[in-house]
Amino acid sequence: MPAELAPLARRILADAVRVARWAGELGRVGKRGELLPEDARAAGRALAMTVGAAAKAWGQALLTGLVELRDGGAGPGWRLHAWEHDDEAVVRGWAALFDAWTLLAPVPPAALRGVFAVLAGQAVDQAPQLLSFLHLVDGPVPDGELMELLRRGLDERRHGAGAGLAALSPVPHAASAVSAVRGSGPRTADGPEADSPPPAPSDVAAVLEWMVDGLLAVGAVVREPGAAEPSVRLSPLGHWAVRAKLEEICTVAQTAAGHIEQSARELLTACSRYSPGPARAEYRAWVAARPADRAVSELLEAARGDDALLRGLAFEALRVAGGTAEQAVRAAAEEPVLRPYALLWLAEQSDEGGVVPADVLSREDAAWLWVDTGAAVLDHADTALLAGHVEAAAAGDPVRLFARARQSGHPRAASVLTAVAATHPDPAVARAARRSAFSVHDGGA
Repeated sequence: MPAELAPLARRILADAVRVARWAGELGRVGKRGELLPEDARAAGRALAMTVGAAAKAWGQALLTGLVELRDGGAGPGWRLHAWEHDDEAVVRGWAALFDAWTLLAPVPPAALRGVFAVLAGQAVDQAPQLLSFLHLVDGPVPDGELMELLRRGLDERRHGAGAGLAALSPVPHAASAVSAVRGSGPRTADGPEADSPPPAPSDVAAVLEWMVDGLLAVGAVVREPGAAEPSVRLSPLGHWAVRAKLEEICTVAQTAAGHIEQSARELLTACSRYSPGPARAEYRAWVAARPADRAVSELLEAARGDDALLRGLAFEALRVAGGTAEQAVRAAAEEPVLRPYALLWLAEQSDEGGVVPADVLSREDAAWLWVDTGAAVLDHADTALLAGHVEAAAAGDPVRLFARARQSGHPRAASVLTAVAATHPDPAVARAARRSAFSVHDGGA
């Protein structure tokens, strides 16, 4: 199979390979690894590309491991050295590009509206369903049919999300943070946004076009020529990628032996890529493989680290431990870093009817959790989700939300607010976030 797919991947990444070979060892690159403007211009001249095309090819080379960052500069990666003779390395390099399709999707003018940023973040969660459908059909699918599938998926998620938009976040406890922040402040007459109207067909169409453009850009789908209406089908590489993802999910679901011998941090890092069901299977096996008190202790130690995503996942794993973890979690509730998560966990253990986060967390705890889950979104998810994290919690008053965030005492408050200022599509909200971020830096209240 790699021998059949590698030539396709080599064609898609041909420009990335050319730029990587041209660059050789670069002494300096941008803060995020991008080519400096003068190098992009030089690459364009040398390789008969536009400056934009050279920069794009360099970005693909970074994503696929053709080049690697080193001490402020960059140089050839191991994959570049293996490119001509190792078909497996080529296909795996393309798989890294496929996983990053959202970064390569051109953002349409609709992204200037807040609704697109929020809807795009939700639609990313639906991409596996759309790709699986294309894989099962194994033929061209009209855009209209994909749009209806996406609309239904978004609608189902909307009605099933008790905490509104943030419940769609891949970050654990983001929905609880939003619910607690909204619930502890002024409520609107109609309550939370769970009953908000469905997205307009034009917005769903714009998001679908954005998704298809991103998948086209990485070569996962192709347009069907000569079709009666615009249609797409999976490419051979796209079929391979979907099969690989499905096999990974099935393997994890059927056997939970994969991470038993790893540390708690390694377990949580691996499970951050799984859907909730397979992740719980891994947690159960990992906890069962060691004494309960040791398992709980290791999970709590991982939760104390700097990674907010692993903190949330650690408390997801502690649900598997159940009552055996209660004493340790109750003690953890005295630690500021763990307190909101521990209080929610304890409330869930004692109330089978469902927990209302606003009834469990104080204003301060709710604000701290909102910043912490925002940091997890910033570090591990599509930054478009930050807009949803703001909109769902702000209840129409982002200034109040940002004020509480900057007063939370969270060490990441400034970076989260700065990221919101840089990515939020509403200029007024972005300005408010920027002012709050500056206030954190200046020590303002």
